[in-house]
Amino acid sequence: MIDALEATFPMLLGTIRDPLTQQRRKFIRFYACERDLSLEAIDVALPDDVQRGREPFFVVGAMAGG
Repeated sequence: MIDALEATFPMLLGTIRDPLTQQRRKFIRFYACERDLSLEAIDVALPDDVQRGREPFFVVGAMAGG
C-alpha cells in the first residue's frame, strides 16, 4: 500500500517511512477495519476488506505535546 501511495504521490516519499530503513516514521499511524496497524510488519498483508475496497485504509499524522 505504501509503495502505491508513494508512486502515485511522489511528494510523500520520505514522509511516511524512512527512505533508508523503510520503517514507519514515529508519528505516522495506519488504521483499517477499526484496528491500529501501525506496529505490523511492513510486509504483512492488509485486511481482506481493505484489499477488496470495502474498507478504507487511513494514514494519520499523529501529534504529540503537552
